[in-house]
Amino acid sequence: MTTTSFSEFIKEFEETLRHLFHEKEDINKLSLERGLPPSIMSGIMSKVPLAVAIPEQYGGRGSKVKECLGLLAAASYESLPLSLTFGINIALFLEPISKYANEGVKKEIFDRFLMNQNMGGLMITEPDFGSDALNMKTCHTPFNDGYAIKGTKHWQGLTGLADYWLIACRKSIDNGELSRDIDFFICDTAQKKQQVVVEELYDSLGLYMIPYGLNTLDLEVPAKFKLEPETTGIKMMLDILHRSRMQFPGMGMGFIKRMMDEAINHCKNRMVGAGNLLSMDQVQHQIARIQSAFTICSAMCARSSQISGIDHNLATEGLEANSMKAVVTDLMQESAQLLVQVSGANGYRISHIGGRGIMDSRPFQIFEGSNEMLYAQIAEMITRLMKKQKQLNLFDFLKDFKVTAEACLHFKKDLSFSISSTISQRKLVDLGKILGRIVSVGYVLDLEAKGFRKDLIENCITMVQQEISSLMCSFKFDNTVQVVDDYADDSSWLNFA
Repeated sequence: MTTTSFSEFIKEFEETLRHLFHEKEDINKLSLERGLPPSIMSGIMSKVPLAVAIPEQYGGRGSKVKECLGLLAAASYESLPLSLTFGINIALFLEPISKYANEGVKKEIFDRFLMNQNMGGLMITEPDFGSDALNMKTCHTPFNDGYAIKGTKHWQGLTGLADYWLIACRKSIDNGELSRDIDFFICDTAQKKQQVVVEELYDSLGLYMIPYGLNTLDLEVPAKFKLEPETTGIKMMLDILHRSRMQFPGMGMGFIKRMMDEAINHCKNRMVGAGNLLSMDQVQHQIARIQSAFTICSAMCARSSQISGIDHNLATEGLEANSMKAVVTDLMQESAQLLVQVSGANGYRISHIGGRGIMDSRPFQIFEGSNEMLYAQIAEMITRLMKKQKQLNLFDFLKDFKVTAEACLHFKKDLSFSISSTISQRKLVDLGKILGRIVSVGYVLDLEAKGFRKDLIENCITMVQQEISSLMCSFKFDNTVQVVDDYADDSSWLNFA
């Protein structure tokens, strides 16, 4: 498997996607159907794309982050749902197996992925506990030479389709309570006592290729199917989730590039009066925003390739993981919106790559931690460190903080102010958006030092400067407006006309 260079491997994969999606079938029509036709999925998987996330000693390409992100980018240029399918398999199953699974179970799992086109996913979310994973109620108890697992999970990508699952649950204690720590177990749905019952498939909005639903668990798994954390199960979960968030730029890369290419090509060829759309100043501004997103995402991919391999423990790397996930998914949604805007009426069709892109990229801002929550966490991390150092001035702190030291120099005017000791949640979100973008510009500057083209870098920094200036206005504006929930009285305009 590893005898083929990655450039050859990815070129052949891209050619396969073009053939399947544009010659054998029409991707625009396929994207409106639930799931992919078996012949198309089989054709894609015949190239063994998931080999990128399997260690060399088991016949894979070696779990190199650069290759994993390259595969995700190649897939998302043609189909964001396909890229997410691979992202789920790579970050939420294969990499955790490589790092934490018992050595006695790895070979069979990896063999089935390489030879039988198997797939795997992760079960954390429960109907009553979305982002509040630490209070999940799915539990496990010792059972003969294994564990009995009972509970309910939902919104798992690949519901009813995955051959393997990683299931997060808590140990049942004698008094009926559940332990504070979290354990993970492998579930092989091919085994009689490990079959997940799909109670319902959800009518998800967008991402039609990926089935989501409600799953009931009543399983018996062998003891060797329990993952082995380095310290605690919670830290293992954070390591897994942070690594996954650092792979979002791979899914964003191809998608944003596609939005950019489509926008440029459309505006070059669309004539308005004596010139084309691309000659208009406002259109230049809109496409430059997509190009800025392309530059930031490129820089994130380069950074992730350096720091997110399975040999690193990412449990404490929440600042960078949250920044990558939240910022790139905001950029994905904005890029799709901008493409639709410059495409006019044609963009407002679900068969159009932009219109479909709006729906398909929107949930990326919600799953694996909603962006508002992640931005608030980013701000809390920084303000906590500032308090610890007794530093009140934001710029003075950021210029001495490794991840932001160089980038913050481009925003000194906006950042030179003192942080209040108490910040409302809505202001934490604003501050987190600012900090996430400064962290991202740090990646852009690192990419420039490696030789990335300078005009794209300069344009990107200017765009982010404008955005941060706008975000600072929002952060400093005094807004404590509360919802008027009993608004019905005296609020009908008909009585005043």
